[in-house]
Amino acid sequence: MTSDTQRELTAEELAEIERKFDPETAFRATGPGLGSIIAAVLVAMSVYHFYASGFGLIRELLHRGIHLSFVLGLVYLLFGWRSDTSTDVAAPAWYRVQGVPLLDIIFAVLAVGAALYLPLLPPTIVAERVGNPSQFDVFMGTALLLLTLEATRRSVGPTLPIIALLFIIFAIFGPLMPGALKHGGASWLGLINHLYMTNQGIYGVAIGVMAQYVFLFILFGVLATRIGLGQLFIDLAMVIAGRYSGGPAKVAIFSSAFMGTISGSSIANTVTTGALTIPAMKRVGYPAHFSGAVEATASTGGQITPPILGAAAFIMVEYLEIPLRDVLAAALFPALLHYFGIFIMVHLEARKLGLRGLRTEELPKAALVLKQHWLSIIPLGILVYLILSGKTPDYAAVYGIIACVVVGFLNPVNRLTLTDLWNALAAGAKNTLAVGAAAATVGVVVGVVTLTGVGFRLGYVVVQTATDIGAFLSTLWPLSYFAIEQWALFVSLILIAISCIVMGAGIPTTATYIILVAVAAPALAQLQVQPLVAHFFVFYYGVLADITPPVALAAYAAAGIAGSNPFKTGNTAFRLGIAKALVPFVFVYSPALLLVADGFTWGAFAITLTGAMLGIASLGVAFSGFLIAPLKRWERWWVALASFLFIAPGMITMGIGLIAMAPIMVLQLSRKPGPAQDARRSH
Repeated sequence: MTSDTQRELTAEELAEIERKFDPETAFRATGPGLGSIIAAVLVAMSVYHFYASGFGLIRELLHRGIHLSFVLGLVYLLFGWRSDTSTDVAAPAWYRVQGVPLLDIIFAVLAVGAALYLPLLPPTIVAERVGNPSQFDVFMGTALLLLTLEATRRSVGPTLPIIALLFIIFAIFGPLMPGALKHGGASWLGLINHLYMTNQGIYGVAIGVMAQYVFLFILFGVLATRIGLGQLFIDLAMVIAGRYSGGPAKVAIFSSAFMGTISGSSIANTVTTGALTIPAMKRVGYPAHFSGAVEATASTGGQITPPILGAAAFIMVEYLEIPLRDVLAAALFPALLHYFGIFIMVHLEARKLGLRGLRTEELPKAALVLKQHWLSIIPLGILVYLILSGKTPDYAAVYGIIACVVVGFLNPVNRLTLTDLWNALAAGAKNTLAVGAAAATVGVVVGVVTLTGVGFRLGYVVVQTATDIGAFLSTLWPLSYFAIEQWALFVSLILIAISCIVMGAGIPTTATYIILVAVAAPALAQLQVQPLVAHFFVFYYGVLADITPPVALAAYAAAGIAGSNPFKTGNTAFRLGIAKALVPFVFVYSPALLLVADGFTWGAFAITLTGAMLGIASLGVAFSGFLIAPLKRWERWWVALASFLFIAPGMITMGIGLIAMAPIMVLQLSRKPGPAQDARRSH
């Protein structure tokens, strides 16, 4: 490195950045004795889930209860009351046990007991008490509810528990609510009965999916990275894209796309690949804020990239009752369009600044990369094959994990030792704690929605508001060209998109998706939008929050590595990720882009994909202000407006868009720099 601003950060500094911007990794320090016990419990958690999903026959409620007891108990041991968990374990006070307050240990024990109390009762007794819980049932349910909210606050942040509390207040004070939100209300006993005694609340679909599927896929990602798959992806990205203009930024895109196949965490992807790509981007001449923004935007693609997709994909499987392979097929081309949009922006920026690629001596050798790491691709291949062949997600994940362990023990380059396996099992379980606590709290929100019917009420409010706005817009020329129904759908999509971004700014993507789909799905169903399309629309905008200021956590983490202004980095990341903001509108108006949506035809798919690519590329030109030569301000606005004609699916709109772009292309060709100018610019 040539300066302090370009030095590569140490592993400790990277870990601190991840802790700062990702509360899910802000684990407290513990003494060695208690730390060993916690590690053993984490390993036991991994072994239990592997056995239960692969070979065990455990009752659904019991499986969910055991999972929740692991999650809550460990959260109270590993997460402090405040996000700053730098406890001095060398000199613990009398009320601490090796750095963990005695009260937290009591909370951990009580949480485990409350989570297991109901599942350990005989099923016949549980069935008899539904609708008529005993006083002790209410006590244990209340304890579990409060402990779940607090565990979520510690591990995820305060926003989601506050939302859950507002929903609880809404359920109890229903008769006092205004307008369409008014309902009969629920007593505390009735609320606990619904949230605790049935599978509609805390023990609902969200925690069930975490226990059955998500845990295994997170564990698979940890093991796959440990055996060298992550390093293979980064090296391959450098081989593929490093030599070209602005190479390190293109490496960031490819490496983040590859890493996204095994990791559904935006911030973790940002820190993992950004440690290499961000300094390299700065070294070849990209501004610091742009370097961080490229990495953050590319890394958020991990949550929309098959085959992992984050936890939301498995929730979608349960809600829609469709195979995982259909969800992965639907996600494929929207994800590719996301990366295509970033690539266009990065390429144009590199051409505008005249940036070089990486030199030959800075690039790894393709033959050596494949020779060292080719074995690590086998587990991912097995996982994808089993999913595509129709096997259940947990079946595929179990055999993917087995393949990781076998390859790890056989691979001479990244050989897996028993100690490594122990640490990987512990790390995998630790990475699931925050999302597990969030899932339980989301169960509370969903439980209130099913108890009060507020989802349909809010959906009605959204559609009615959008219809009223649409009726007004349809009276204005030239907006009157579109019918009220068309305006109602468009305005509804805008309102839902804004809600997703706002909610996603403070809570995890999966929680945002589950909460808002309860509102969006009924609203969009009234507007004749297919369920799969509605679910993907909400999912995409929830992910977009990671790069949308003012709370763009992935962008802020990247800014920490780049040493840039966080807000400026976030704004640039949003600009680079504009494709992700537009693609959901594309597949609402042309569901063929999702491949498995109703009414799919290859002709409609080809038109939609071509138009989307032209539109995204045009937007990239407009935002960067460069195509062959710099664009004037009015030309950028002209190109931006033309891009929407491409994105609107249809041959006619695409043809109009091409005609509109023709004069800009003529002007660009007339300004094309000569060889001498181009050579000066590249230096």
